[in-house]
Amino acid sequence: MASNPVSLFAESTGHELPQNLDAEAALLGAIMLDNRLAEDVQMKLRPEHFFEPLHARIYEQILKLIDRGMLANPVTLRPTFKDDPALKELGGPAYLNAMTEQTAGLIAARDFAQQIYDLALLRALVSVGREMVESASDTSEDVDPQRKIEDAEMALYRVAEEGDATGQVRQFKTAATQALEMVNAALKSGGNLSGLTTGLDGLNSKTGGMHRSDLVILAGRPAMGKTALATNIAFACAERFMKDREGDDPDKSSGRPVGFFSLEMSADQLATRILAEQAEVNSEDLRMGRISQEDFRRLTRASAKLESLPLLIDDTPGLSIAALRSRARRMKRQHGVGMIVVDYLQLLQGTNRKSAENRVQEISEITRGLKTLAKELNVPVLALSQLSRQVEQREDKRPQLADLRESGTIEQDADIVMFVYREEYYHAAKKPEDGSEKFSQWLEKAEAIRGHAEVIVAKQRHGATGIVPLMFQANVTRFRDRAPDGYAESYE
Repeated sequence: MASNPVSLFAESTGHELPQNLDAEAALLGAIMLDNRLAEDVQMKLRPEHFFEPLHARIYEQILKLIDRGMLANPVTLRPTFKDDPALKELGGPAYLNAMTEQTAGLIAARDFAQQIYDLALLRALVSVGREMVESASDTSEDVDPQRKIEDAEMALYRVAEEGDATGQVRQFKTAATQALEMVNAALKSGGNLSGLTTGLDGLNSKTGGMHRSDLVILAGRPAMGKTALATNIAFACAERFMKDREGDDPDKSSGRPVGFFSLEMSADQLATRILAEQAEVNSEDLRMGRISQEDFRRLTRASAKLESLPLLIDDTPGLSIAALRSRARRMKRQHGVGMIVVDYLQLLQGTNRKSAENRVQEISEITRGLKTLAKELNVPVLALSQLSRQVEQREDKRPQLADLRESGTIEQDADIVMFVYREEYYHAAKKPEDGSEKFSQWLEKAEAIRGHAEVIVAKQRHGATGIVPLMFQANVTRFRDRAPDGYAESYE
């Protein structure tokens, strides 16, 4: 430990660094006795939070084994650490067994984890303090004191940001209440279904619904309505379960509780979208507070109706694929979640530092992780994806599989790939000069395609491809079935 700069600071000042080795050992022993405890602590606690490097390595290996679906205990850990010099100093593999004898960790695992985490933050502050002292002691001519102050502020901000990363899952009721509070403040200031329902008959008919263990990719360019469609599907599935669980056999319902991982929008923003859709209130007017008292009453009624909606929203930013999988497992165990939605996969992070240097490899790891999650939990996983800009360079803007951004493994790992396409969006950009002959033709077509949208099923492992015609109400971010006129020809 003498080479550690924080330890050097401790030695030079005579202060002992904040740490609790007994708590670290007790927690590791508890996790080895009951691997399920890892789900409760790994979202907050990382290997680098342990003071003792050996404990950090043991914890990291435990998480790796659990992530592979293996049992992590002294027996399975022994091959990895049999030649570890630090472990030999403590008695070898017998030290692993000794940690499991401390049963206090089984009762207080979360408390131990919290203390280990808090102590790590304190050590981070010690490190920042050491760097500030060393930096302030530099009196050379090229030193910029203001820049040093800014650097110190940034270092403290990073520590504060780390300490604030609670990342708790919030029930829809909580998110909806917060959304209503925001709206109220703004107001005062001025058929063929075999899986889970998507809420759209045309899409249900084409895909049979959302099937267990399937990875479904929903892709599109910005402004096409990816998040709106995903939110519509999540709501429809959760609402169906909410209605059916009052019946005799809710297990036969085509709905299920839904876990929504929103890496881009906050939970209250998603709740606002759903409330606007259900109350049929213009979402833009709602955000700006330009709504009437009657609109607000409709929002309140919609919120009361949906208080028990089984839709769990996790809006923690910057999740790794490993962290998302762990949270999804907990949702499944604690709330019986039957569908997972991820918005969107390019905002997820890989677990391997080397893969982060190669974005293609990182996306490959993420899509494989999402597919593994779908199979492991036996639930459909709906993951949104961005498309590359090459779509904009073509005359025909309809997306193709080759447009999937950054990695061909998205197409490879997915069971279903769907694209959202709205010709109306691109047609609006081609508006010619008013009064010209071309303007009349443009206006005629604009009226003909107003509100039209398509979901292009470009890949379906268990069925046919094709185009599902829909209508999109942009003001309330809602997709609806279009008047039945049959499907278009198969997608090429």
